[in-house]
Amino acid sequence: MRSTTVLSLAALGSVVNGFALPAKLKTLYDQHKSGTCSKKLAGPFSGGASYCGDINGAIFLKGSSGNYDNMDIDCDGANRTGGACANDPSGQGETAFKDTVATYGISDLDANVHPYIVFGNEGASPSFNPQAHGIKPLSVMAVVCNGQLHYGIWGDTNGFTSTGEAAISMGNLCFPNEGLTGDNGHDPKDVLYIAFTGADTVPGKSGANWKAKKASDFENSIKALGDKLVARL
Repeated sequence: MRSTTVLSLAALGSVVNGFALPAKLKTLYDQHKSGTCSKKLAGPFSGGASYCGDINGAIFLKGSSGNYDNMDIDCDGANRTGGACANDPSGQGETAFKDTVATYGISDLDANVHPYIVFGNEGASPSFNPQAHGIKPLSVMAVVCNGQLHYGIWGDTNGFTSTGEAAISMGNLCFPNEGLTGDNGHDPKDVLYIAFTGADTVPGKSGANWKAKKASDFENSIKALGDKLVARL
């Protein structure tokens, strides 16, 4: 869960590795980025972002005017030292919803495969519990990053006051040219994380390819649900 400053490689070009932004979501991204949060649910946290309820039916992380949040890399869960997580200095052996994931036929989320988002802060001050605001564990989340749209799941929480964390697999989907690892994060605060309220946001055991071997395969398995949720914003 550590972030280290990384020089942006945007000047070198980027691989188109996600889904095109729907026009309505691009407009929403642009409009909210330039403002501040008027319906603050909690925060600001240590990185400057707050949990914001300005979008009906959703909660997102919003920084100061002109900012959203960064992307720190999380490697918690199964295979926590595998692949690009080998140098993670603070990875934990399990994720927040391990017991539920175990009923889906896998031991836990794998940060190298399941592009999960760390959302919510527990055991610290300030704190924020997404479930108290209608966000369901293992629900689909949308991430706007690098000019693209990606889908992941709410898979973990932070025990301290950091926000803007995602599994290494989400980091590499968003920023494939930045060499992200367990000890390297994306520092620019240009990433929009959106969680959706409601019981119909959870793919459940049969609605996602939990046994996928690649992050892209898992993401594709939740795309239809993600598209539905984004369309109703």
